This record gives sequence, structure tokens and C-alpha cells, in this order.
Amino acid sequence: MSHTLGYTVNCSMLFTELPLNERPQAVRDAGFDAVEFWWPFESATPPREDVDAFIAAIDTAGVRLTGLNFFAGALPGPDRGVLSQPARSAEFRANLDVVTAIAERTGTTGFNALYGLRQAGVDPAEQDRLALENTVAAAEAVARVGGTVLIEPLSGAEDYPLKTAREGLDFVAKARAAGADNVALLADLYHLAANGDDVAAVVRDHAAEFGHVQIADAPGRGEPGTGELPVDDLLTAAQKGGYQGLVGLEYKPTVPTEQSFGFLR
Repeated sequence: MSHTLGYTVNCSMLFTELPLNERPQAVRDAGFDAVEFWWPFESATPPREDVDAFIAAIDTAGVRLTGLNFFAGALPGPDRGVLSQPARSAEFRANLDVVTAIAERTGTTGFNALYGLRQAGVDPAEQDRLALENTVAAAEAVARVGGTVLIEPLSGAEDYPLKTAREGLDFVAKARAAGADNVALLADLYHLAANGDDVAAVVRDHAAEFGHVQIADAPGRGEPGTGELPVDDLLTAAQKGGYQGLVGLEYKPTVPTEQSFGFLR
């Protein structure tokens, strides 16, 4: 590896052979000190004891929680986020207090707000207006804990409106224009590649604006080295271009998770 960026392990995609609350310890045992998760609970407002158990698992393992998704509905599945869904807006708003409470106890500062799919019978313009309104509310909530709301283009769902880095950056710009300056692009190099973006150009032109970076190889979304994406070159370029954050390992291991870290050696 020719860059010196640190890593955080996405425990919603890695170590899935273990129960959720055993994964932080597995990450620690594998030699890492940081973890990130999608929203790890069934509901937007889980029981207090479930939140306590989740935080205890992270504390006991001695790892840092660096990233967390806001409640995103069924993921993967029919929702892919609820930011733009009128029927689930109240759930998203209720989730903000839970997320910030977790952040206060863990020091987490990166929060992924997934846009949500286009919905039959709902005006796309209304979905876009609501997404912006909810993003600004989320940004206000996490500003209290020094947090950043992350906006991520996704692949694999035709009805997801943000597919390219440009679409993501344009939405970030709208949120900033609305007064939320703690909103930034989550550059998932796999999703961008899968959607046909020129990933090298995105990194070259925008690395300093990235709020977070996640990696998997493309095609296939396996660990780096299983596809054709020049992950190491892209991360080196991102660092040279001004990205100073962590790199989220968010891939589907093609071997047992512990063995999938071979690309780091």
C-alpha cells in the first residue's frame, strides 16, 4: 500500500458470520482499532437496552466507532434509505435523537444519510424537497457532536436517484446552500465504478471534498484484488489530493473475513 490512510472496518458487511455485537471484538482481534456500521437495529428508535449492548460491545473490544448510518429502512432491500420518503419522515426525525445520543457516548462523527428510492405515486420533486429538508435537520442534530452528514451515491438500484459523484456533490451543494455546512460526499469507490463513473477523475478533482471513503473491488464488490479497480492507486491519489480521513472496508469477503485482509500486507 503506497498511501498511509487508516482503515475502519464495516461490521455490517464484514464478520457477518458472527452475531452483530461480537463483531467489534473480531475486528480488534484482526488488528484494527476502528469500526463502522449501517444502522444496527430493526427500528429507528430501538429499546435502550439494545443501544446499551451495542455500545458496550464496542467499548469492551477497545475499538472506536467512526461511522454510523442513520435509520435507512430495509437495507439492503426495498428502501435504501428514508431521507426522501414522506411516509417514513417521522421515523427519520425520531432517529436523529437516538443517533446523536450514540454519538455522544462513542465519539462517532460520520453519519451516512441514505437518500431512499423513488416511490410510485410520489412526486419526485416532493421527494427531493423532503430529502433536502431532512438532510438539513440531520446536519443540525449532529453538529452538536461535531458530526458530518454523509451523502452516498449507490449502485444496484435503478430507482435510487444519486448514482454518480456529480449527483451526490450537487445534492451536497444544495444542503450547504440551505445552511448545512457539515454535509459532504461519501465516495464509495465500488458504487461509483459500478455506475460507470470515471473514478480516477472523481478522486483527482474532488478528493479534498470527500467526507468519507469506502472501498470494495469492482466488479463483484469483493475485497481489493478480486476485481479490476486500482484501489491502491485511487487511495494514494485521494491522499495526495487532500483526503485525510479513514477508509471504510465495506466489501463482501470472498474468503473467511480474517483471510480477506491479505491485500493490506
